[in-house]
Formats: sequence, C-alpha cells, structure tokens
Amino acid sequence: MLPAPARLRRREDFTLAVRRGRRAGRGTLVAHYLAPSDDAGPARAGFVVGRAVGNSVVRHRTVRRLRHLVRDRLDRLPAGSVLVVRALPPAGAADSALLGRDLDSALDRLVPAPAVLG
Repeated sequence: MLPAPARLRRREDFTLAVRRGRRAGRGTLVAHYLAPSDDAGPARAGFVVGRAVGNSVVRHRTVRRLRHLVRDRLDRLPAGSVLVVRALPPAGAADSALLGRDLDSALDRLVPAPAVLG
C-alpha cells in the first residue's frame, strides 16, 4: 500500500499530470510524469485502470500490483513530482514481473537521473 501522503486523490491532480506531464507508453501501461513544482511535498502517484483491462476482479488485482510496484520505486521520483500510471488492456493478463519491467522502462525514460555531486 502507498503511504497516504503519496496517493493522488483529486481529479484535478490526475488531469494536470495527464495533460501537462510527459508520457511514456509501454506494452502494458502508460506513465504520465509531471515534474516537481515550487510547492515541493512528497512524490505522489495515482492509477487509472479502465474496463478494457477486464472485469472488476481483474482491474482491482491490476491496481494492487501496480500500487505495490510503484511503492517500491517512489524513491526514484523527486519530491513534489506526480506520476499517473494508466493500465492498458494487456495489463490484466500480465504478471507482476512484466508490469515491473514496463514501469522501470517508462520511469527510466521520464525521470531525470539524479545529479552526481563531485
């Protein structure tokens, strides 16, 4: 489970990330990333899993898998950033390993590498 401060809950937050953020699509998901704004709080994430993914059991299972995968990767996101993960229809039949690979690939493309101090 994601910590409460790391969850997106308001429709406006989802809309802002999807419309203004950068996007990276993979086979099972599309990640929308909005870089941190001036009011830096914790990194937050939200999920969109539509009916095309499957029935309610499949959709809820898919959300739980994605939530678990994003929780383990929250430290990759800068403070104040927003991530929306939208599941595509193949996500319903995909295992967690494939979802994790697709998520890692999308994050590698979207999230800038941390600056190395030296």
